[in-house]
Amino acid sequence: MNVRRRLISGSAIAAVTALGLGTLSACSDSSAASGGTGKFDVVASFYPMAYLAERIGGDHVHVTTLTSPGQEPHDLEISPRQIGGLENSDAVLYLKGLQPSVDKAVDQSPVKTKIDAATLTTLEEHGTEVGGHAAEQEDEHADHDHEGENGKDPHIWLDPVRYAEVAQGVGRAFEKADPDHAADYKKNTAALVKQLDELNTDFKDGLAHTRSKVFITTHAAFGYLAERYGLTEEAISGLDPESEPSGARVRDLQKLAKADGVSTVFYETLVSDKTAKTVAGDAGLKTDVLDPIEGITKKSRGQDYLAVQRANLKALQNALGSK
Repeated sequence: MNVRRRLISGSAIAAVTALGLGTLSACSDSSAASGGTGKFDVVASFYPMAYLAERIGGDHVHVTTLTSPGQEPHDLEISPRQIGGLENSDAVLYLKGLQPSVDKAVDQSPVKTKIDAATLTTLEEHGTEVGGHAAEQEDEHADHDHEGENGKDPHIWLDPVRYAEVAQGVGRAFEKADPDHAADYKKNTAALVKQLDELNTDFKDGLAHTRSKVFITTHAAFGYLAERYGLTEEAISGLDPESEPSGARVRDLQKLAKADGVSTVFYETLVSDKTAKTVAGDAGLKTDVLDPIEGITKKSRGQDYLAVQRANLKALQNALGSK
């Protein structure tokens, strides 16, 4: 494992309020309308799950998403209307441990087909234990509010190989739940997995020969990606991606950047680049976007998962000095 840091938050995700106001679906209609469409009705928890459902289901599914584009998925609180839509659906596709309000709603829902992406691949802990600087850099901010169950890193979709494994599991679940269209689900799954395999090859080849193997990011979401391609992620400590790091942490990262040939501090699409610029500071580093692909908005560098991942690859190649 080549992930050196998983530092962003020691605070817990906001408590779930079943009666609180929530967001409407990321689709054109609300998730309350997820039942009775004449298709296989699937409720997806957030964009990476919706993408799988749409690609695998094709014309046979009607997909609604609980998390709106641009909304931080970890902080989602489901509305009563969304809970009603969930109960009327044929299937729910989610990632247990990422969104507590979704987990609670799914546990209480009568929906027959419950697909937990976390059970379809392997999850790991990405802590402060790995890499040369780890011991001397460990601090009280080691907790991460994006951790899934048992402290495991939930960001599996950013690793094309794990995401392909999830896709295969989703395909099998669709085939079982809607056997009349099993052949199409199988074909669509195979086509998606082929594209994810090609994406994996592009990352592997594109990052095989770089001047540096270390990158700094405000969001510790890229542990699986870093491990897959022999990189090391250095995450900035703080309560959230926009929080100010301590002066000591800034100095540590600036020293590390100089020692490891780091040129760029990454921030995510949907938040301010203020923290990244703080770290870049006097060290003369650049800032750029590395997108955790938790949602697609007008600011995204691409219209779907594959396009944004290729933009991420290009950003990493530029930052790491691809040869």
